[in-house]
Amino acid sequence: MVFINARFLTQRLTGTQRWAMGLTGEVTQLTQDVELVAPGGLPTGKMENTKISRHGRLAGHLWEQMELPACLKKRGSPLLVNLCNSAPLGYSPQIVTVLDLSFLRNPRWFSRGFYMYYRFLIPRIVRGAERVITISEFSKREMMELLCVPEEKIRVIYCGVPALKVDEKVPNRYGSYILTVSSLDPRKNIKNLILAYRRLSPEGIKLVVAGPRNDRVFRNGGIKGLSGDNGDIVFTGYVGDAELATLYRGALVFVYPSFYEGFGLPPLEAMAHGCPVVTSPVASLPEVCGKAAVYVDPHDVEDIRRGIQKVISDRGLREELRNMGMERVRLFSWKASAHKLLEVIKEVC
Repeated sequence: MVFINARFLTQRLTGTQRWAMGLTGEVTQLTQDVELVAPGGLPTGKMENTKISRHGRLAGHLWEQMELPACLKKRGSPLLVNLCNSAPLGYSPQIVTVLDLSFLRNPRWFSRGFYMYYRFLIPRIVRGAERVITISEFSKREMMELLCVPEEKIRVIYCGVPALKVDEKVPNRYGSYILTVSSLDPRKNIKNLILAYRRLSPEGIKLVVAGPRNDRVFRNGGIKGLSGDNGDIVFTGYVGDAELATLYRGALVFVYPSFYEGFGLPPLEAMAHGCPVVTSPVASLPEVCGKAAVYVDPHDVEDIRRGIQKVISDRGLREELRNMGMERVRLFSWKASAHKLLEVIKEVC
């Protein structure tokens, strides 16, 4: 029996947790030799037809570092698969996933506590792992360069595209709008997107920012000052899958001018719902989006503005991007990714 560290089931659903749930959900359909183990003291998200064991009373990092390895050692130290940038120190055998190394590339994007913890943790769990999984060739190169991980130890497994179901009862509350789906983290570059939107001044077209809202970042990161009381800039906060699917489907264009991504799932989600994409030619994004997007310099506000204007003013281009995007998403399948994970597990077992 192989165990999957299911701490992610107790966390808010962001890109990292979507990756873990999408991959785990498919793997458990392909084999019954996998069991999830999650903290016992917290409610967990549901996964259909999946065996989940709950152990311990702690939560978060303490559960992962103390109770999870203790539980597994009582079972004979089976293989543990970790999918979310963390793993118990010193446990063996295990497979570790590192989605990206943004905290090493630019520590200023993160709190000091976050940076210090992961700078300590990641090199150690990678060094002790049997295999290291990452989600793009870009992130593989980052690990080889920044952590000196041998190439033969790394396996690339792409994200699949989540099947977000559109709820026809969810109305379009925004009319015509430009969409981004993102946290307010500095590396997501929301400030330059807002500046580009303000230069664009599109009559009757809103800018909708969907994603978890961190009030500290909103205030101190300069975003509040830029957006002000402008009713045309909407921060939705966290939205569920049905509303997210509706937002993608109804947008004129999806804009994702990120400075750094280990993969970049939202542009693919937008493509899957027929929404044309404008994004950055940096990090993993060209690897993921291919020719199915318009690329803009994330550091250049005027270039972001031009890219958005180009798409919203050209119906033929929007249709072309929609068609190319629908073709592009076919390259990213949870089933194919699950088969790759099972191959990695077989290598270790």
